[in-house]
Amino acid sequence: MIHQPPAGARDLLPLEVVQKGAINDRLQEVFGQWGYQRIVTSTIEWFDTLMAGGAIERSTVIQLREESEGTLGLRPELTASIARAAVTRMADSCYPQRLCYRANVFRNPPPGYHGRQLEFYQAGVELLFAGGVLADAEILLLLADCLHKVGLPQWQLLLGDAGLTRSLLASFPESLQQQIRYCIARLDRIALENLDYPSQELKQRAIVLFDLRGNPGDVLGKVANFDLNEEAKKIVNNLKSLVELVQKSCSHPIPLILDLSLLQTFDYYTGIVFKTVSQAGERLHILGQGGRYDELISVYHPQGKAAPGIGFSLNLEELHECLLAGSVLPQQTPLIDWLVIPKTSQAEASAFIYAQMLREKEPSIRVEIDLGGDRPKRSATMRVAVALTV
Repeated sequence: MIHQPPAGARDLLPLEVVQKGAINDRLQEVFGQWGYQRIVTSTIEWFDTLMAGGAIERSTVIQLREESEGTLGLRPELTASIARAAVTRMADSCYPQRLCYRANVFRNPPPGYHGRQLEFYQAGVELLFAGGVLADAEILLLLADCLHKVGLPQWQLLLGDAGLTRSLLASFPESLQQQIRYCIARLDRIALENLDYPSQELKQRAIVLFDLRGNPGDVLGKVANFDLNEEAKKIVNNLKSLVELVQKSCSHPIPLILDLSLLQTFDYYTGIVFKTVSQAGERLHILGQGGRYDELISVYHPQGKAAPGIGFSLNLEELHECLLAGSVLPQQTPLIDWLVIPKTSQAEASAFIYAQMLREKEPSIRVEIDLGGDRPKRSATMRVAVALTV
């Protein structure tokens, strides 16, 4: 047992750390270019905070221990914690608030998946106290900019709307709505077709909803033929405006697929929802996900006031795997610039003094003391200094 990490946990070795660090550094640079400031929230939170008013299932959260004030757990995502901090610790800040993060999150795997990964590394942003098509477009364009600047060659953006999907589900009996959502979220068409529908018409409508994905113009054209209420019509018009604005504003074409069957794992989304995916080898990688959550902030606001919010998180493991095949990532850990060798035991102090002098003179260089054993791998420019005397 002591020779291996626990099931669902893993070690990151130096080269992987360097590669993922390079991805993360590039993402944080892009976030900063768009005006986002980094925030660091606690890894440990109260269960009530982590469950986001019931939107996140309790079984997802890894429990730590019971306290007199409540139960402590590890964060399964960052949005809830950032929303809490924004309305309690940053109430005097200017609006909108643009916040970004790099952090690890922890999730219990579903029942029957023992050994599935428990710890994940993410980078992401939250745009708080800003609503409307313009804010939605900023988030989608920022996401596209991130993927372009980390050097990802191929990817797709799947865009849906939680409010519209809920509206389209409203015609089904309440007892069926959750089952249909479950089948759609897991892309399980067979289970969807075998549900107990009151009529053949409702069954066919569920299948149509399952297949509502493709070119934005085509999908919105199909939806226009539905019997929509006024709110649903407004959402459709907003989606049209958003797609047009995003496509006109990006210097690099965004491979956008409108997917009105798209449902996210966490159920606090109220507006647009999206995922970005990429094919690497035979596996489809979910690189990131996000959406609009205009009711979540009220859960944490001392007076229960609602405010708009939208954001996304990028999955560093998935990005790393998709970029490995290319030449974008570092192929080795940083090499040594100077090797200082004490020639005698009397010269050891001189070697340390000289090495420190080199580091202070040029802070970006890497200096090692020769301790015997195998010599470090030489860079093309590595220099050797020999300390001869005290």
